[in-house]
Amino acid sequence: MTQSAKPAVAVLGAGSWGTALAALIARHGHRTVLWGRDAATIAAIEATGENPRYLPGIPLPGNLRATTALPEAMADADLVLVVVPSHAFAETLRALAPWREPGAGVAWATKGFEPGSGRFLHEVAGEVLGDEVPLAVVTGPSFAKEVAQGLPTALTVHSDDAGFAQQVAAVLHGPAFRAYTGDDMRGAELGGAMKNVLAVATGVADGMNLGLNARAGLITRGLNEMLRLNKAIGGRPETLMGLAGLGDLVLTCTGDLSRNRRLGLALGRGQSIEDAVREIGQVVESIQTADEVMRQADAHGVELPIAGNVRDVLHGDISPGEGLKRLMAREQKAEYPQSLFD
Repeated sequence: MTQSAKPAVAVLGAGSWGTALAALIARHGHRTVLWGRDAATIAAIEATGENPRYLPGIPLPGNLRATTALPEAMADADLVLVVVPSHAFAETLRALAPWREPGAGVAWATKGFEPGSGRFLHEVAGEVLGDEVPLAVVTGPSFAKEVAQGLPTALTVHSDDAGFAQQVAAVLHGPAFRAYTGDDMRGAELGGAMKNVLAVATGVADGMNLGLNARAGLITRGLNEMLRLNKAIGGRPETLMGLAGLGDLVLTCTGDLSRNRRLGLALGRGQSIEDAVREIGQVVESIQTADEVMRQADAHGVELPIAGNVRDVLHGDISPGEGLKRLMAREQKAEYPQSLFD
């Protein structure tokens, strides 16, 4: 890359979010290649200029290339952006590692933990790629469809490498897209993962027609749970009071484009998990993430009543109505028995 040239970007993952981010970056004038496994989806993007499976009817920029060949996507890329479900994250990193250009950093817009271990994704990335590779997490309140349509959006990029965070943010930042930076990867990843679990809770409440008071209470107390666990793991409270936490939580809990909220709505209306996921037709991260959030909570001795009830509902151990009774039966107490900000 020359001094004046814009970084070339490889976006790995051709679902709705990966396609939307690739389109955004291409519109900003970067040479952008989108990689995906599904040959039919990639062929359609190349032939028709849209992703008919995940973002039907939304035109993609003409300079966006798509391929199923990982070496082609990675060739000459100055920056790699991974946008795959959390269960495919480690596998994707291992696959890209041999093709990564020297000096190219790796960012991800994946939200969740490593299934089975509960490890944060930056821990997985550091292990797979090594300490010398710059890493960053891209997170915040951002529905893929709205980004693809060019509607105003703001998110945040967190990295231990300030220069790399700025590079990633600069690639994303544009006329309708604000990208902020930070250096609290742990807190940012917790917010991005945990909000999916809490969105199920608010979806269940709305599906049961419990009212707007209940929704507001669940969002507020859910934020409290996020802050308590964040303090225990060593994240900073301001991270979760910003785009990575509160912003993403409000969007996912109230917006019907959220797959996790839609899962909760279906469960609250009496549908089975299997039927709800089939109707949604995409990966619903909360189903795995609820287990990993509670694994973190148990490891740090943090009580999370809402997240714990969501996990039990998703496992089929209790009904949504029983989960509500559990929450309402809890003892009266001070809202903040101790400060979360010390």
